[in-house]
Amino acid sequence: MTEGDLLKKYRTSEVAEMMGIHPNTVRFYEKWGLITKPVREENGYRVFTDLHLCQIQIARLGFEIEILQNGLRKKIVDMIKTCAKCDFDGAIRQTEEYLDQLEKERAGAEEAIRIVQDMLHGEVHENQLSLKRKEVFRYLDISVDVLRNWEMNGLIAVKRMKNGYRIYTDADIRQLKIIRVLRCANYSLEAIRRMMQQLSEDPKSDIREILDTPREDDDIITACDRLLLSLSKAKTNAEKIMMILKEMKE
Repeated sequence: MTEGDLLKKYRTSEVAEMMGIHPNTVRFYEKWGLITKPVREENGYRVFTDLHLCQIQIARLGFEIEILQNGLRKKIVDMIKTCAKCDFDGAIRQTEEYLDQLEKERAGAEEAIRIVQDMLHGEVHENQLSLKRKEVFRYLDISVDVLRNWEMNGLIAVKRMKNGYRIYTDADIRQLKIIRVLRCANYSLEAIRRMMQQLSEDPKSDIREILDTPREDDDIITACDRLLLSLSKAKTNAEKIMMILKEMKE
């Protein structure tokens, strides 16, 4: 960024119009420490420069994709605040770490899909297992609360015997293993439930497509839960951020 760029001055309303946001959003960015605190004139008006425009662009790119898992959200917030302090070397380093973690998350999600495909298409031995609930916890190394949560959210429905006890069969255990693998890869309960429903209707369905494609009537939380697509978009945005940071450093 050249000295001439820093000499350009903008009002709050001008910045808002240029960036396509509300003036209050600009003020919130300043309040939250996401941009460098602007100089104020004697009349109290804020004075922004191209530095602030770049910082706002970085913040918008960083927040466009909401990925909360494993501290990714905190990483991007910390990077934006580092940039606001004009520590461009630090922000570049944090962006590199963010990109590395995005790649690890993507690899984990891809591996989970491969494992599930192997489970679905592998050899199945029917009627080899018949476990009670407490035995399932030990067998799968999960807690009672986790299992109850999966059942309450419709991921699995286990039949009860006449005495009211749940008995988990081979098919149930296989399904629970699939759920556990996908949860470890940070797929949401809704995405997994959608996959389970679709596979029960069509066992040959494409797992990747199901997990990454919400229905048209899904709410906004579900629609934002397309993990692989979200990770890919977050990576694209982070690469754009890296380019902007390097230009700002120069």
